[in-house]
Amino acid sequence: MSFVLDASVTLAWCFSDESTPATIALLETLETESVHVPQLWSLEIGNILIAAERRQRISYANITEFLALLENLMIKVDEETSLRGFHDILLLAHSTKLTTYDAAYLELAMRLGIPLATKDMQLQKAAKLLGVKLIKVC
Repeated sequence: MSFVLDASVTLAWCFSDESTPATIALLETLETESVHVPQLWSLEIGNILIAAERRQRISYANITEFLALLENLMIKVDEETSLRGFHDILLLAHSTKLTTYDAAYLELAMRLGIPLATKDMQLQKAAKLLGVKLIKVC
């Protein structure tokens, strides 16, 4: 099963208070299957991890362990995200009232015709309105 993975699900693998049985099951599928992410994914993950370290929610050692886990997963980074930023993604963000970051995940799922895995409620709502299949993560 191929799908688009967003930061909210990715970070549920790092922070136990955000994980669910469904997010853990998704992580286990990545041992044998690949997922797709927009180019901004690694920057978004990095930013959230650094912010969590500054709030003493996670240590830098735990960050490096988590990043090593991610680097061993079959994650395909979309190379077209930045090319679509000023047009497709911006228009999608405007019409759905999402941030451009969240719209990038939605645009990728729409373009590839595959489901989206997100814990973000606004992104889930927009995906449903546009007929994008969601993977249950809660």
